[in-house]
Amino acid sequence: MTAQPADESAPPPDTSGESERHASWLELFFDLIAVAGVAQLAHLLHGAPGHTDLALYSVLYLAFWTAWMCFTTYGNVAADKVHTRSVLIGMFGLAVMAAAVPEVRSDHADAFALAYVLVRFLASQVWQGRGEVPADWPMAQLSAGVVPWIVSVWADEPLRYWLWAAGLALDLCLTFARSRNQVMARLRGEWEERDRRHGQAGAAPRAARFDPRHLDERLGLFTLIVLGEGIAQGVDAASEAEWNTELCSLAVASFVLLLALWALAVRRSSGVPLLGFGVLAPRFSLPLHCVATGALASLAAALGAAVEHAEGRLPHGMRWLMCGAIAVFLAVGTLAGALSGKGTRWIVAVGLPMVAAPLLLAVVAGHWAPATLVWALVLVARWNWLYEKRFA
Repeated sequence: MTAQPADESAPPPDTSGESERHASWLELFFDLIAVAGVAQLAHLLHGAPGHTDLALYSVLYLAFWTAWMCFTTYGNVAADKVHTRSVLIGMFGLAVMAAAVPEVRSDHADAFALAYVLVRFLASQVWQGRGEVPADWPMAQLSAGVVPWIVSVWADEPLRYWLWAAGLALDLCLTFARSRNQVMARLRGEWEERDRRHGQAGAAPRAARFDPRHLDERLGLFTLIVLGEGIAQGVDAASEAEWNTELCSLAVASFVLLLALWALAVRRSSGVPLLGFGVLAPRFSLPLHCVATGALASLAAALGAAVEHAEGRLPHGMRWLMCGAIAVFLAVGTLAGALSGKGTRWIVAVGLPMVAAPLLLAVVAGHWAPATLVWALVLVARWNWLYEKRFA
């Protein structure tokens, strides 16, 4: 018996029409943990973050986002047949991860690692018995990457964090090493070999069908949560600051900047800046979403710090964090716009300038007031809109 192509018996999902599914109450309740997690992660970048702080933030954010996405993709496929108990246990595990973040450099590192292992193990188990494989996002079912996390319990820093990064890198490599059809061909080959060995016949595994519209909605909701953290950070800092002209100008500029980013990522997009609905397969759109929202969460910390320095100058590291976060976010948008069909002219006239301008501002704006810098970033974020309005 020869393994058949993965999608011979199952046509690809229809992305032409809008899905009638929306996020369930269970999914919305599950997303509450994302609110807490993003808030805790953003606090890692307070003060004067250095390269090691940014590296640790990146590892922790990727781990938290990965754990959240494992259950999000499961809910997308299982729909009303989701195991509520498994989702709620996963939610508790994410809550432990979020609570461990403030002391992750000391006492709570093992708690963060073990909670991550629990969540990933549970996420892989929910697919057992369904006869489906998330071939478009194998990371949802993979568990090989948790081995370095388990080993890290007996390691000290910085080796501990290198092991965490290695585990995440392993999962990413396994996810992108094979295409959807290759994943299914290998699994069906293993299934046929097992049937020959045991003399039994059963249903062959099939590729899980993602609901593209529902998944876009879930990604958009997570992006809104991260944008909301930017507002929360600013409000929290402003509540303890002296209200004056500089603070008012900065507050308005920060709010307008978040509105501009919301327009790019959520208003007409799938939670990824300038990426149309259902344009890319999950294995390509999900990494873009992770990078974009990670940049937004770091921007939230920078905006909170800007309020604290409203009457002075932003510290060097915080200025680079703010401008770098915008540059990364808009770089994702440029790549997504190119993949969505925008031509070379748009890339040269809009995409590349939007990425380069924040980096240039980080160099030249050392003596600018925070409000002036944020207003300049507003113009950068709105350049796509101005271009389409005037020149497109």
